[in-house]
Amino acid sequence: MTNTLSAPDHDRIVAAIRAAEADTAGEIYCVVARSSDPYFYPAAFFVTLGIVLVGVILAFLLEFWWVSLRLPVFWSAVVLALAAAWLVLLLLPGLRIHFVPRRLRYQRAHDNALKQFLARNVHITTARTGVLIFVSLAERYAEVVADAGINAEVEQESWNGIVADLVAHARDDRLTDGFVAAVAAVGVLLARHFPRGEADDNELDDHLVEI
Repeated sequence: MTNTLSAPDHDRIVAAIRAAEADTAGEIYCVVARSSDPYFYPAAFFVTLGIVLVGVILAFLLEFWWVSLRLPVFWSAVVLALAAAWLVLLLLPGLRIHFVPRRLRYQRAHDNALKQFLARNVHITTARTGVLIFVSLAERYAEVVADAGINAEVEQESWNGIVADLVAHARDDRLTDGFVAAVAAVGVLLARHFPRGEADDNELDDHLVEI
């Protein structure tokens, strides 16, 4: 699997994480996903729903126009249309997400962010001060997931601003710059509320994971 970001891009993000953590007891972890779901079944459902709906409307129009069409022929055409649509979705996975409502896409990406937060052990830092910066490219979705210790101190509006800036960078095809800026902004917030102490250890690896 080829990387979305180059080795120098990874190095820049690692350097940003280390610089941000130098002044805080918090831990920052970055994950970028190409997609948070294969979307075959949701896309197939909505495509099927659309084809059936068009078929029903067409049936009423044919009746209204007094056009005679045998029922087996009509529904055979509907089944063939469904089979063709499913085959296209199977062979061209990049098309699937376009048939899925944005709300569902964002929900899948949010669920993946929470999954990564747990899978990468961001939730088991000693002081509960782990932060995940997550981007899912196919959904054009970004999120900052903070552990309980941080959420008690930092307002959601602070994360929203960081996410908006990260999404804007990604939209302009400057994903690395977006991560560097987001890491720096998160580091400032963490340093303000959770300054680094002499006994603080680095509990999470300083790197970005691509999935």
